Amino acid sequence: MRLSGEDAFAAAMAGLGPWEREPCLAIAVSGGRDSLALTLLADGWARARGGRALGLTVEHGLRPGSAAEARQVGDWLAGRGIAHHILPWRGDKPAHGVQAAARQARYALLGAFCAERGILHLLLAHHREDQAETLLARLARGSGVDGLAAMSPVTEGPDLRLVRPLLEWPRARLEQVLAAAEQTWAEDPSNRCDLYQRVRLRGLAPRLAAEGLTAARLSATAGRLGRARAALEAAAALLAARAVSLRPQGYALLDPAPLLAAPEEVGLRLLAALVRTVSGADGYPPRLERLRRLYAALAAGLTARRGFGGCLLAPAPGGLLVGREPARMAPPVVLDGGGGALWDGRFRMIGGVPGRTLGALGAADWARLRKDLKKIPLPAAICPTLPALRDQQGVCAVPHLGYNRMGGPEADAGGSQEGRMIFAPSRPLAGAFHCLVSGEDGIM
Repeated sequence: MRLSGEDAFAAAMAGLGPWEREPCLAIAVSGGRDSLALTLLADGWARARGGRALGLTVEHGLRPGSAAEARQVGDWLAGRGIAHHILPWRGDKPAHGVQAAARQARYALLGAFCAERGILHLLLAHHREDQAETLLARLARGSGVDGLAAMSPVTEGPDLRLVRPLLEWPRARLEQVLAAAEQTWAEDPSNRCDLYQRVRLRGLAPRLAAEGLTAARLSATAGRLGRARAALEAAAALLAARAVSLRPQGYALLDPAPLLAAPEEVGLRLLAALVRTVSGADGYPPRLERLRRLYAALAAGLTARRGFGGCLLAPAPGGLLVGREPARMAPPVVLDGGGGALWDGRFRMIGGVPGRTLGALGAADWARLRKDLKKIPLPAAICPTLPALRDQQGVCAVPHLGYNRMGGPEADAGGSQEGRMIFAPSRPLAGAFHCLVSGEDGIM
């Protein structure tokens, strides 16, 4: 049986590729109208191409009956031959900021599930009214171009694409999809709680529409701002090619001259992206007023070390050295011998001996090792921030220094008999220009 809206959905998906042959799609499905409609549409689309879809329901455990509701979603999908998995949010729940914490946990659980199974695409059911509400919420918080562009149809991550194929679909059309499929859905009680800004904005929709601020018009405005954001991102990427030399040891050399010669908005965007890449941060970008102060310091000629956003900036021959701030580095992680451990949001260890730890070399061990090294190929300030492998006897390997306590040749700057170390920041510089927006005033 063909679903209502199948052709329109196929057209939307065609613009959101590339898609592999026989695609596997994961869909975040709560059991509400929007996500159930998306699941049915995505399942039909995937089957028509020899692929498959599976629904993922995060069970937050925030209210009685949520576990039964998650099982009900599984029953609905099972009746249609669609695979389903429930992902429970375990551990203590916060007393405040529940929605934000739940959202963070939800994306973490969904992302981990997809990563474990090699799923490349996670579909989200945000629609036209959601986009309009996001634009209004960010306008109220003083966001700039990035925030007002609201949600992107596709957000590319290192291992996962977040895809929103329904951003141009009105809520009423999703109801039509479910009605035609004779599919009921569940209502989330939080959608009626005016403690949440999104619910209050939804209540204002009729009055705003009467003034011409319809969901369709607001969503279209977000789309135009998205194109403006893309243009700024492209300009920042071109500037990065001229101004930044990013090194596999996790630091960068910045030439301030081309950055300061570019339009200020583009220069600020590059600074934000560079800081996020070198620091390994995967959250919100630095606040705009802090970026402007750093930009002004560069324009005045930075003559002393300066900490910023988890990085340490220092004058160097030919420009500025941008490295990780030692005090902000993550604690060590234990290697499990699996597909690779990620440390500090920056370095991934492929292989390695299970039970050994991966962490910062540190000033003390660097001072001890440097006496035995014939050649130090890196700026001295960077060496304590390098990843080191340790066993019960202490440091056993520092791949980027060519050091191995057991002796033997090293493969190259990142190779080691212990495995292979790769600089893989959470926000690669080439893809770091699409900034998240924090909801605080003054964010880009």
